[in-house]
Amino acid sequence: MTVDLTGTVALVAGGTRGASRAIAVELGRAGAFVYVTGRSSAGRRSEVDRPETIEETVGLIEAAGGSGVAVRVDHLEADEVRTLAERVDAGHGRLDVLVDGLWGGDPHLQWGKPVWEHDLGASLRMLHLGIDAHVITSHFLLPLVTRRPGGLVVEMTDGTEEYNQQFRKGTALAFYLAKYASHGMAKAEAFELAEHGVTAVAFTPGWLRSEAMLDAFGVREENWRDALAKVPHFVISESPTYVGRTVAALAADPDRARFSGQTLDSGSLAQQYGVVDVDGSRPDAWRYLVEVEQAGKPADATGYR
Repeated sequence: MTVDLTGTVALVAGGTRGASRAIAVELGRAGAFVYVTGRSSAGRRSEVDRPETIEETVGLIEAAGGSGVAVRVDHLEADEVRTLAERVDAGHGRLDVLVDGLWGGDPHLQWGKPVWEHDLGASLRMLHLGIDAHVITSHFLLPLVTRRPGGLVVEMTDGTEEYNQQFRKGTALAFYLAKYASHGMAKAEAFELAEHGVTAVAFTPGWLRSEAMLDAFGVREENWRDALAKVPHFVISESPTYVGRTVAALAADPDRARFSGQTLDSGSLAQQYGVVDVDGSRPDAWRYLVEVEQAGKPADATGYR
């Protein structure tokens, strides 16, 4: 499908890196004006302590032919989000697409520890970042999305609703709660926004080749397959661009309301819209993870990308 978002006003919260950065870039490439918010800006890193910044994201948008602006915002601070909403209102008077990709909880994650052993402060911080920040963002920005029918709200998560219904060994309780909350938020927001003609969904990437993931595996996007020697199932991984393309396609779909209240994933949505990854493939990660990796089968993406 042709993705044309000319005239659209979008805001990507947490658009500093990973899937959210790519979504911001692809929305901008398609013609939307994109507000990019987050805590990591030039000369000031968040607790995630990575080099990517919101200004760099806007630079990528502009390199793709789009336009946008970086606004440093801590979405746990209500006054900062209120000020952000006022700025968007003054600049455009509305918001057509809101992508809430806020997280930043990875530094606090202690895999494999039960709740009574996991550091309590770290657990609560993940809940604040994964739930409170999303609620604060919705409180102040959804009034702008309801200004006219046809808006779209995307709550980013990690895992399909079906996959996340089962608590898995090694998962930290606070991480589980933070990510599972997105499914409920999408359903509740879909219900509350229906009378305004606004669609709300939760959305999950597959096994994402984010900047942090590539660094962890000691590879770059250009040679990511070198990591398969150590992690064979990484063969199903997808680029952030793939995620960005699918969300941009969703934003341009005039019939997207049929998805309201659902949790969508990049692989399934790409199939519907004919989207492909940067290498021309179409990874279907969540089906692969269940049917191949968890089933104990050898790594083989045949039929899954």
